[in-house]
Amino acid sequence: MDFLLRDTLSGRAKPVRRPPGRPLGLYVCGPTVYDGAHVGHARTYLFFDLVRRHLEAEGVPVRHVMNVTNFEDKIDVRAAQLGVSWRSLAQREEAGFLRDLNALRILPPHYRPRASDYVRQMTEVARKLARTGRVRRQGDTWLYTPPERPREVNFATTADLASRAVREPGHPFPLGEGAAGEFMVWKLQDPPRPSWPGPWGAGTPGWHLECYAMANELLGLPVDVHGGGTDLIFPHHYAENEVALALRRKPFAHIFVHPGLVLWEGSKMSKSKGNLVSLRPTLAEFGPDALRWYLLGRALTERFHWSAEGLRRASSEWKRIRRTLQTWLHPGAGGRVGSMRAREVAAEVRMDLAADLATDRVFDHLRAWATAIEGDPSGHIPHGERRVAVAALRDIEGRTGLRILP
Repeated sequence: MDFLLRDTLSGRAKPVRRPPGRPLGLYVCGPTVYDGAHVGHARTYLFFDLVRRHLEAEGVPVRHVMNVTNFEDKIDVRAAQLGVSWRSLAQREEAGFLRDLNALRILPPHYRPRASDYVRQMTEVARKLARTGRVRRQGDTWLYTPPERPREVNFATTADLASRAVREPGHPFPLGEGAAGEFMVWKLQDPPRPSWPGPWGAGTPGWHLECYAMANELLGLPVDVHGGGTDLIFPHHYAENEVALALRRKPFAHIFVHPGLVLWEGSKMSKSKGNLVSLRPTLAEFGPDALRWYLLGRALTERFHWSAEGLRRASSEWKRIRRTLQTWLHPGAGGRVGSMRAREVAAEVRMDLAADLATDRVFDHLRAWATAIEGDPSGHIPHGERRVAVAALRDIEGRTGLRILP
């Protein structure tokens, strides 16, 4: 069965392909570790958790990489406010981020490279870009100016895309149709801020070089599946794709995927702006299953408007469904909803996840199943059918990350 994901660059649903002889390469853009995670981050990493879970349930070996950006201007600013070093702040926040992902039962990546461990490779990328003749100096920074490329080759730098951009500190991006988005490859900088020897003096390589350097070394390019939140399309994924096109004459990834953002009062959640719902206390209050049920309960490419009341309703609904399924697993006489229904639902879950991770339909199947059980006078699985039903439920658990069985 083909696994289809909607490629953001082309706008088409594409089958996920693994070249023979190696695992499928999954590269997920990780956190910039200067503060705690919010529920918007949770939805992004839950999306890629489902990608990996479904592939592995289908028997596809996956090599999963998630980078950690542990030096960047936002980290420096926050560290100065707290009176600590950038390294100690990054280490503390990285540890907290990983605890949160573990609490949400997100599968840990196989590789978790830190930016500070890849400075040598990033510096070499900066040198290679300079050899293209497209790097210029602007004050204390060196900028790469991409050539214009066809729409099917790289993301268009339109005003719409740029309006959702993650801004690179200290450098505005040009807007408008056909505008080439310059990005930083080097910045002069002295300790105690991050600083390393470089081609133009002591300083720091640009953020966009990080993922190229890591993916090229750990997975090889093009990566099979790559993504992050939609706010990373421009400039980050635009820039890293441009580096691959400039240096390798091939795209960064075969498929770019971007789950929709979680909005708070109509705006993107942002740590730097403080308009967010923190992940840790939300997890502590509602638990990982309720949060999965809420954040994954609609089309994953759509923007999601956060609602505290919506989460409470989702939590109540999930508890009812789980309780109904667990009660049903105690065999009884005369039950009409048997193991055949369990196998049917497991097959439907598999097909809907294969069709661009249609979790809204997946959850509809689970709702309908629980409703059918509630309408059965017995409410229990017939004698002798429990083993088959448990196997179907375990498959659903493995693919969705929901914990259904006791």
